[in-house]
Amino acid sequence: MTATKRKKLAILASGGPAPGINSVISASTIEALNRGWEVLGVRDGYRGLVENDMRPLTMEDVSWIHYEGGAVLGMSRTNPKSPANLEKIVATLESEEIDMLLTIGGDDTAFGAATISDAMQNRLKTVHVPKTIDNDLPLPEGVPTFGFTTARHVGVGLVKNLMRDARTCNRWYVVISMGRQAGHLALGIGKAAGATLTLIPEEFGETVKLEDVIRTIEGSVLKGLSAGKSWGVAVVAEGIVERFNKEDFDRFPHVRRDDFGHILLADVNIGEVLCREVERRLEARDIKMRFNEVTLGYELRCADPVPFDIEYTRDLGYAAIKFLADGGSNGMVMIVNGKRQSKPFHEMRNAETGKTKVRNVDVSSEPYIVARRYMQRLSAKDFDDREHIQSLAVAGKVTEEEIVSYFGDLVKNEPDAWAFEDEIRDALEAADA
Repeated sequence: MTATKRKKLAILASGGPAPGINSVISASTIEALNRGWEVLGVRDGYRGLVENDMRPLTMEDVSWIHYEGGAVLGMSRTNPKSPANLEKIVATLESEEIDMLLTIGGDDTAFGAATISDAMQNRLKTVHVPKTIDNDLPLPEGVPTFGFTTARHVGVGLVKNLMRDARTCNRWYVVISMGRQAGHLALGIGKAAGATLTLIPEEFGETVKLEDVIRTIEGSVLKGLSAGKSWGVAVVAEGIVERFNKEDFDRFPHVRRDDFGHILLADVNIGEVLCREVERRLEARDIKMRFNEVTLGYELRCADPVPFDIEYTRDLGYAAIKFLADGGSNGMVMIVNGKRQSKPFHEMRNAETGKTKVRNVDVSSEPYIVARRYMQRLSAKDFDDREHIQSLAVAGKVTEEEIVSYFGDLVKNEPDAWAFEDEIRDALEAADA
């Protein structure tokens, strides 16, 4: 009697690390082994498939890794879609008789898995577990990508320490937060830490002018000085650089790109640019202040996951195996309101451009408006009050007219953060009466 061939699953993680990857590997491996499948761990993402670098995973290998940050299989940014790499990947999958591929990563990782499945003419079943601390994948509203919650938690602790240092040493910090295409992480950190100011790309529209970012920070500084406060922390999403207009981007001619065509944001060093330029402008007003640049990113990616992300990723690991066991393929799994759901790869991409859809921060939403109301930044309300304009002019050592002409356009398109101000005033007047 011929023995039935065991199903064989390969697991890989690709892109940048995020807290919870090991928990997905653990849960999916345990569930697959319990079903009688053979499991192979692919080393260093798609590189392991290109070079046939894999190892069997056992219960002992994965039973206690769910608490740990990082990725026990390693990660890389090898692009599986290049013709040379794709040919080698198909050869590896066929020679090892792999039936299923579970990928953990962001949009590029998912797109790579779909490309491989197409190349194998659907002989390979694939499932994707969405991962990014940026929280920008097209999941339903209110459903975070795993790793985001932990990254925000760790980031808040670091910014809280910087807030104390800024106050103690009477200085400003400009904190650059990861978030290539969306401002969720920067906003989450800044809002929870009570940062003085948080700037995200979505508030500036499709194109960002470096000049507007500089003046917004400068205005926050003057507003603080007008109230006797000479310290602060500004959290700025790195994705602002992605939206620079051509004139501003041309100031950084030596920027490199990775294997997926993304610019290497570290080459821009936007935090240093903002610190030096704001310092220079304040010094021109005879205001001497110290600014320091801090980048948050690598400190967040391999942190041990908080309990939320551990529980969440164990559910996702199980959901991925259940999806494959039920005959699914070419889909991303998610947990919505405590229930497993899946989404086909093609629904993650824009039908016209072919690019993965991005979940941006909704700057008209109440959570963003709440964050905006508690920032120290110039608003239209400041320019409606003559006393505010006078105090800003005194703090900036310029005339009231110069304050209005220099900063006035920054508040023209602000969200209606003070929409219920009239209701509050009416209620107070009614109470007094």
